Amino acid sequence: MAFFFEVLVTGLMVGIMYSLVALGFALIFKASDVFNMAQGDMSLLAGLALVGFLELNFPLWLALLCTIAIMTVLAYGTVFIVLKPLVARPPIMLFMATFGLAYMIQGIGQSIWGTQAKGLNLGIPDIPVTIGGLFLSTFDLTFGAVAGILVVILVWFFHKTRTGRALRAVSDDHEAALSVGIPLLKAWAVTWMIAGIVAVVAGIAWGTRMGVQFSISYIAYKALPVLIIGGLDSIMGVIIAGLVVGAGENLSEVFIGPYVGGGIQTFFPYLIALLVLYFKPYGLFGKEIIERV
Repeated sequence: MAFFFEVLVTGLMVGIMYSLVALGFALIFKASDVFNMAQGDMSLLAGLALVGFLELNFPLWLALLCTIAIMTVLAYGTVFIVLKPLVARPPIMLFMATFGLAYMIQGIGQSIWGTQAKGLNLGIPDIPVTIGGLFLSTFDLTFGAVAGILVVILVWFFHKTRTGRALRAVSDDHEAALSVGIPLLKAWAVTWMIAGIVAVVAGIAWGTRMGVQFSISYIAYKALPVLIIGGLDSIMGVIIAGLVVGAGENLSEVFIGPYVGGGIQTFFPYLIALLVLYFKPYGLFGKEIIERV
């Protein structure tokens, strides 16, 4: 049982990092109905920028501030240069625009920082600690705590601040929000900026774990089942779904994988997503939309 719980907790910690990427998707989709395929590349850009500033001997706090500044510029540029001309156009055009944004980010990253993998060491030791008889990674526990604090801050922001309530109003009904004086594009820009900050945390987490390399952008594809299971427009849903996916794929790989030749981790999240889609097309926590036709 001790080994079972070690595998479970390790899976939960990985699931939290899946949730960080999925959270960026959910924030942008909830506020603007744009499915942002560049979210994984935003995490990549954040990791590359942070490593670049650290290589220039910036202190960590200053490197983080400069990285957040870059993500803020990216957010406002995306909204006012890329998305603004496409307002009121078919959603597929906005969706395809985010593909272009993803490749643009990759090209900029390659031009400035090159294509070689880079190490990111923040001084967090990846050594096992014993808690209640379980051997757990200090690294996983640290980023699990950071992700938990980030989620609490986001929930507080969206429910207790004036700006957060305005963003919720925009997500509920764009036209109603405009009618009461909430500027739509500025609300989108704030949402993309918040998603950029989430991408910074995700980029640091994955970059520290596996090195800052261009394969980080593909972590977004592991976040897609999390979105489907939790619901595209549910922040808490994607957090819970990330934990379910992380724990489920880890347990299935360890306890079922040896009997079927392994590889369950690669398809387990998508299998669960297909089952959820069959019974709950909007996800476990997503808002059902019924349109009159």
